[in-house]
Amino acid sequence: MEDCPFCLGNERLTPPEVAVYRERSNSSSWKIRVVPNMFPALTPHGLTRERLVEGHFTAMDGFGFHEVVIESPRHNQKLSRMRASDLELMIQAYRDRYKVLSKEANVRLIVIFKNHGVSAGTSISHPHSQIVATPVVSTHVRNKCRVALGHYKKTGRCVYCEMNGWELESGSRLVSESDHFVVFHPYASRYPFETWISPKRHKACFGNIEPDELRELGRLLQEVIGKMDRAVGEPDFNYVLHTAPVEDENREHLHWYLQIIPRIWTAAGFEIGSGIYINTSIPEETAKFMRGI
Repeated sequence: MEDCPFCLGNERLTPPEVAVYRERSNSSSWKIRVVPNMFPALTPHGLTRERLVEGHFTAMDGFGFHEVVIESPRHNQKLSRMRASDLELMIQAYRDRYKVLSKEANVRLIVIFKNHGVSAGTSISHPHSQIVATPVVSTHVRNKCRVALGHYKKTGRCVYCEMNGWELESGSRLVSESDHFVVFHPYASRYPFETWISPKRHKACFGNIEPDELRELGRLLQEVIGKMDRAVGEPDFNYVLHTAPVEDENREHLHWYLQIIPRIWTAAGFEIGSGIYINTSIPEETAKFMRGI
């Protein structure tokens, strides 16, 4: 499209790329571009030192990195219809940028995510995902780490590895299994059709994904989104790559995974007020439905 900053031929409308992936090294066209976000939540300027505001509150400059992964030169390309090799390259771009950003001074957490559709929070329809690197580990992430560490101290085992085993043993919430991943709808999940793609090999850090896992993750991501499209009518969705804080990349109690949430339900007053989520679809039933597609 003529006015889309992410379309082929409109490269001048974005900041200069920080990474580019081409069909061939000598090709003038590109398959994936990674550029700084034009309207970043965080910028690599400012201090990471906390300061007191109004005598009561703490604040910090908006330091960090915010990048956009333009997943295709085609404006109307859907993830579920991309070639497997293109999705493999996209996952590779995530890994490559993770490794670069994790080496930046003061970066403590890297979040890789995709917002697809208006209800999922996207502002540009051209296929893209985002990477945000922050100097803080949020309370949400710290709480997850604390629970995982508590389980490890009690049992000597990673709770995520155990979850993989429980889901394979039960089978009731299992969507599929591959050589390297378990795909399931988690027990008592918050969202209808919420899906996790969890690696069988124990690793806290997504940045340590192996080439064979990378290829398989691209294929599974395409497969799951395709099933969701057929199950609930091409919904808007978010996905997030959950990975350990940078300083905890080699901890035994943490485990990376990819979470996909179709936006077919909205949290209302009870959920906001209580923190208790009412899921109108039982994961045992949605997983069975997905297995049959």
